[in-house]
Amino acid sequence: MSVLGVDRLLELVRTQKLVENLSERELANPEGAGFDIRAGEFFTVEGDSFLGVTERRTPEAKSVAKHGTHASFTVSPGDFVLVKTMESFNVPDDLTMHTFPRSTLHRAGLALIATQTAPGYSGPLVFGLKNLGNCNYAIELGARIAHVQFATIEGEGSAYRGQWQGGRVSTQETTTGMEKQV
Repeated sequence: MSVLGVDRLLELVRTQKLVENLSERELANPEGAGFDIRAGEFFTVEGDSFLGVTERRTPEAKSVAKHGTHASFTVSPGDFVLVKTMESFNVPDDLTMHTFPRSTLHRAGLALIATQTAPGYSGPLVFGLKNLGNCNYAIELGARIAHVQFATIEGEGSAYRGQWQGGRVSTQETTTGMEKQV
């Protein structure tokens, strides 16, 4: 597995729309071996969850701040929220993507909870964000919160076929709130 450099990533942005709505900063002068991505919408979550062998239910998610409508959102000590990216991704079948928090977050006690993104995924990303610190943390909508890197898959991969395709935030977006896992 090798990580793609920014020259190759920018080519994929232009030719395959690898990342849509990428900031001008990232298009002109990305750092490292990937792209910084931005906070686009915050959600609070409440209610019970269930993870079974074949079914699952996540808490209800309520949008509380959105880019273009709100200037910032404050995460208070102990709070857990979900954050959706401004960027949308189109991960080809021969790549996988990994997300890392920007160090500015953990310097004040915020933990970004992210996962790998499978080949074939299309849509914005949704992360967990927990304030483990003892101070309020205001985040401007549009601020860079994470860094994504893309890696090649050696051998045969399998395209994502899960229900989170398209950046869905909660199972509550279904008619029953409970869904079969695929």
